[in-house]
Amino acid sequence: MNPPTSTTGQPADGAAILDQVHACLTKYVILPSPEAVDAVALWIAATHAQAAWAHAPRLVIRAPEKRCGKSRLLDVVEGTCHDPLITVNASPAAVYRAIGTGQPPTLLVDEADTLFGGKNADANEDLRGLLNAGHQRNRPAIRWDNNTQSLEKIPTFAMAALAGIGAMPDTIEDRAVVIRMRRRAPGEQVAPYRHRRDGPALRTVAQQLAGWLRANLTTLEAAEPPMPVEDRAADTWEPLVAVADLAGGTWPTRARQAVTVLTADADDAGNVSQRVRLLADIRTAFATLGDPPAAPTADLLAALNGDPEAPWADSGPNGLTGKKLGDLLREFDIRSDTIRFPVGQAKGYTRDAFTDAWQRYCPQPETPSTGVSVPSVPTSFPQVIPGTDNPAGTDRSVPRRTLTTAPGTH
Repeated sequence: MNPPTSTTGQPADGAAILDQVHACLTKYVILPSPEAVDAVALWIAATHAQAAWAHAPRLVIRAPEKRCGKSRLLDVVEGTCHDPLITVNASPAAVYRAIGTGQPPTLLVDEADTLFGGKNADANEDLRGLLNAGHQRNRPAIRWDNNTQSLEKIPTFAMAALAGIGAMPDTIEDRAVVIRMRRRAPGEQVAPYRHRRDGPALRTVAQQLAGWLRANLTTLEAAEPPMPVEDRAADTWEPLVAVADLAGGTWPTRARQAVTVLTADADDAGNVSQRVRLLADIRTAFATLGDPPAAPTADLLAALNGDPEAPWADSGPNGLTGKKLGDLLREFDIRSDTIRFPVGQAKGYTRDAFTDAWQRYCPQPETPSTGVSVPSVPTSFPQVIPGTDNPAGTDRSVPRRTLTTAPGTH
């Protein structure tokens, strides 16, 4: 394939074009890190080659409060991405029709928090389903056409960016490059953006991106770049890394650094599902109870609802209930049982029932061996009474619960 050429007839310099996108971003917006700037620049570039991708990564621009620059960042994305279609309140039917063209636009959704939060969440479930399905090619929506009395397959595949306050639905963020905006600090300055004045310069950069990348669609479609992440994260980030590898220069290294940093940030921010959070919190609850072989449902609920930093107390008027707990755990094939405790029979859960799910979904990091000897325990540490597991001087007025299965139960 011949290298793409610029308007002067010279081969296009992909790294230089990405540098221009980078400069546009930093001129108008303060992003939270250098890696975030690189990620957004690469995402913008990837929109111009979406015909080459098997997955269409979402760009989630979220902020904790107003005036953090999310809408301004979306302005720059609009000016430089492929065929932007921006909206703050589009019906799912309209979005389906816009995507169902031969060359789908790049969807830009501002104030997305108003679509997926509060009373609007159920009403916009179709839109969330569209955004989830459209992450992967060949996942059409199927509708019945009364006029033709036939099934209609509507394409959903398209690049999409969403900006809003707070987190987006976890099913969307799991398919996204997530940028966590913050308010400008004193001394941080950016140029004011005016659409009529500054828009034409951004569209010129967009045209340069399109000319460079569309001339390399065959190369990009065959690209299988080495990735520092796996599974869905690799699917999401692969188009950005492929663009960086095509550009060369410092961009391949910077792209992989952005992948590593931003995916780690998402993990640290608790970007996990409600169920996985519940598994981890139940492990903590068992530890709080002394890691017994089984615990009554009531004790687990008290520990979960009593954690002020956990979301369970807000699950309803009385917090998380036994029924809701059972519904959430059933997806992991974990069920309660009637268990005999010293205080009598009660519904509860055995600790062993969680072992497999803990290992698969929220494994605890292994502590590396340092080879350093462990100091002896000071003599002032409470001593264990022989024949018991109770430290001397501690109150064990509440008997330790032991596990026996009640007759006739499973």
